[in-house]
Amino acid sequence: MKEIMKLGIILLIITAVAAVVLGYSNEITKEPIAKQMEEANTKARQTVLPTATDFEMVDQGEFNGYENIVEVYKGMKDGEVVGYTVKTNPKGYGGEVEVMVGITADSVISGVNIGSHQETPGLGAKASGEFKDQYNDKSAESDLEVIKAGTPKDNEIMAISGATITSRAVTTGVNSAIKLFNEKLK
Repeated sequence: MKEIMKLGIILLIITAVAAVVLGYSNEITKEPIAKQMEEANTKARQTVLPTATDFEMVDQGEFNGYENIVEVYKGMKDGEVVGYTVKTNPKGYGGEVEVMVGITADSVISGVNIGSHQETPGLGAKASGEFKDQYNDKSAESDLEVIKAGTPKDNEIMAISGATITSRAVTTGVNSAIKLFNEKLK
């Protein structure tokens, strides 16, 4: 009986020390991780809205009730609004797909960036490649559509072969940004 108590106390001490060390490690790394995440988000914003030099967060009340909208930033240059970046999270084949969309003040999509996703490697993951470039310079006046074959028109995007669900998810994210832009930000 004494042996079991002794082992129990030793185990309690070991787990308590481990918990304190983990808590301390978490506290130390929290700020650097948050800073690194913010730098990655700023870089993504600059990628999709390259004319902006500064970004100001738009109040969340402006986009409450809009589907898939995560955050919105106003892109500024020399004190003037040059456009907006809108981060969305539509559902793809493997889960949510993080889509950052840049829309200029004159209603043109200036860029799309695909962030974290769980799409199928080799198929859905192709959304991060050349596929996203199809959105560049498209009008943000109306929704875009995904097509599987043919030559895309001004408001159409060619789907990734074998990954239509992912293609539609990215386009849903872009269309959510377009809707918000036209209804609240323009």
